[in-house]
Amino acid sequence: MLKPRSLLLQLSLMATLFSSQAIAAEAQLTEQFFQGALIVGKTAPENTVTLNGKPLKVSKHGDYVLGFSRDEKTNSKLVITNASGMVETKILKPLKREYKIQRVEGIAKKIMNPNKKAISRVGQDNKKIRAARKIDSELTAFAQGFIAPIDGIITGVYGSQRYYNGVPKTPHYGLDYAGKTGDPVKAPADGEVLLYVPDMFYSGGTMIIDHGHGVSSTFLHLSDAYVKVGDTVKQGQLVAAVGASGRATGPHLDWRINWFNMRLDPALVLKLKPFT
Repeated sequence: MLKPRSLLLQLSLMATLFSSQAIAAEAQLTEQFFQGALIVGKTAPENTVTLNGKPLKVSKHGDYVLGFSRDEKTNSKLVITNASGMVETKILKPLKREYKIQRVEGIAKKIMNPNKKAISRVGQDNKKIRAARKIDSELTAFAQGFIAPIDGIITGVYGSQRYYNGVPKTPHYGLDYAGKTGDPVKAPADGEVLLYVPDMFYSGGTMIIDHGHGVSSTFLHLSDAYVKVGDTVKQGQLVAAVGASGRATGPHLDWRINWFNMRLDPALVLKLKPFT
């Protein structure tokens, strides 16, 4: 027969083991640890989660999210702590990717070298976009999976380095779909419309939809919008129309995914599978 002290010690060890197992059982992560990936996590709602020492929002259903930038090379430290103080630590290593090079010729010089008035306008546009992407709502649509916003051929991919008239520019951060002006654009996931501006300098008709916890979709070069700022939208709902507005070489949809100001790959987002 165990002595009271030994029994207490054994019970304590068992409680620690069970608590640790409970964290591990709840600490689920989608497994696309690539550069540019959106990573969705699931844990017990009462647990706290930090990434490199910074707290992540955990929903009432235990959903949280994080991401890796296009060129992320540094490992990230994910720490999950339960109500009893038990801690589970995961080291997330971003897998390196190779990106394509694209060359676009025939861009007008006034677009390559915008005047002072245009530069001022670009600054105003970017300020609106940054403000929308700071939103950290309670929505959890990011955890429900995404669908393609348009049925079209992909003509441009995330991460590709573009050369305009032979001059290297910043990488492309969207997924381009071929289309005709007026083709329907659908919401890739539930959300709320944060921004619509019909005439931004570079991106023309620009819409941003919030999917929660800093995750948002951006649509560029639109010709029309069928929803307004503040509207709640459902996955698959018609929200806009393809166009060639702004500085586009032809009608197409440029779809982008962000986690706050981090630019992620929509093609990887489409592969995410919701937790059951």
